[in-house]
Amino acid sequence: MKTLLPVLFLALALLGAVAEVPSRPNVLWFVVDDMSANFSCYGEKTIRTPAVDQLAEDGLLFTRAYATSPVCSTFRSAMITGMYQNSIGSHHHRSGRGKHRIQLLDGVRPIPELFQQAGYFTCIGSGMPTHDYRSLPTTKPRRGKTDYNFDWDAKIYDSHDWADRSKEQPFFMQVQLHGGKLRGASEKAYQALSARMVKQAGLGPPTAPQKVSLPPYYPRDSLMLQDWAAYLDTVRITDWHVGQVMKRLKKEGILENTLVAFFTDHGISHARGKQFLYDEGTHVPLILRGPGVPRGKKRNDLVEHIDVAALSLAAAGIAIPEKMEGDDVLASDYKPKQAVFAARDRCGEAVDRIRSVRTDQYLYIKNFYPQRPHLMPSNYKDSKIIVKRLRELHVAGKLNPLAEKLLFSPTRPAEELYLYLEDPWQLKNLSNDPKRVRILQLMRNRLETWIEKTGDPGLEPPEVYLLETEDQMKSTRNSASRANYRKNSELYRRWSSQGK
Repeated sequence: MKTLLPVLFLALALLGAVAEVPSRPNVLWFVVDDMSANFSCYGEKTIRTPAVDQLAEDGLLFTRAYATSPVCSTFRSAMITGMYQNSIGSHHHRSGRGKHRIQLLDGVRPIPELFQQAGYFTCIGSGMPTHDYRSLPTTKPRRGKTDYNFDWDAKIYDSHDWADRSKEQPFFMQVQLHGGKLRGASEKAYQALSARMVKQAGLGPPTAPQKVSLPPYYPRDSLMLQDWAAYLDTVRITDWHVGQVMKRLKKEGILENTLVAFFTDHGISHARGKQFLYDEGTHVPLILRGPGVPRGKKRNDLVEHIDVAALSLAAAGIAIPEKMEGDDVLASDYKPKQAVFAARDRCGEAVDRIRSVRTDQYLYIKNFYPQRPHLMPSNYKDSKIIVKRLRELHVAGKLNPLAEKLLFSPTRPAEELYLYLEDPWQLKNLSNDPKRVRILQLMRNRLETWIEKTGDPGLEPPEVYLLETEDQMKSTRNSASRANYRKNSELYRRWSSQGK
């Protein structure tokens, strides 16, 4: 009996230890609009971002995380399913929600639905009961963006905030932030943002335009500098909001049992950023913090934003669906990716098809419409004050040769190849370099394999394009914008009939 007692006590002790194990972790995603990795922890020098920096210090920062799409709705369609947007037919911006409907494949479900089925409380909002997604005070909290390009049931979200959950129930929360969209599209908006920096967030003074560093293909024009300064101020407001949510988690005593993922939907909205597959468009910040996540570490391997879905399910003890294309990059047996992929397709009325593959050294881009210009007619792009200014400078002959070549060439190269770590702005296309023939072929093969594997459907049939553009024109309130949209859509149909 004496010999059995220690064993018994050990068993009881073990049972007690099991009983004290924390409950399933909460999962919280910060999802930020239109913002590149312009945070101090990623090397930004003009501004400071203490909250996001602290998140990185307490967690794991990925230096090479990439969006599978540089467009908001297609990004979210991929994010919320853990699938490439092309695999599920959701690769065209604002598609499948009007007369033409898109249904998810068997075995593919929105992530909140999987969390719900596992007993989680699901919510989407600002993460601050007193503020909205724009970081503005409000008495009417509302849900965040759910612009998924497929049919889905609104019941997959229980509320806009985790405060509504049952006691001790774990939650899955998407904190949606307006990010770079806060800078607006006019000088009046810039002035309002500058005033807000001091008044609302207490972050003043506003960023000085003369201190801004621009990519080399953007002119140091006063308006361009003012716009970029305003953008950096939106980064500061975003950082403030992140800090407030993190303080709330700590105050409620749930921070250490919450897996936090911070990322953006794509890069800055600019002439070579959003909608394009260069680093300016697809390189995004990704920081993880919480149970099972190493503290104060960096990883330099390639990851994709759809991986967040997989690792979040795994952290909650939920089985990752067999069809899911995202990976649990925190798994003990995870093997780093050899390549990551991205795609851009129709945005509004602007028809395009661009695909890319990125390895440890090279970025390969295939333009399926090389006969079309980089800045094609686009009601969305052309409404932006910075694009209008670029077009004015182009007509006046005041752009440098690099800007003319990259932004206003009447055609594009069919293939682009960059040593992207040595060439961070992707300025030197190596696709015609005789020394890179073998590499070029290998990258082509990788991309073709991915296209085949995902069943990449490419273009919409003409009748679907008509349905989709008609739906979007009906939702456009401004008559001038609607007329421009119609004119552009007619141009794209004409180009298509001409084989251009």
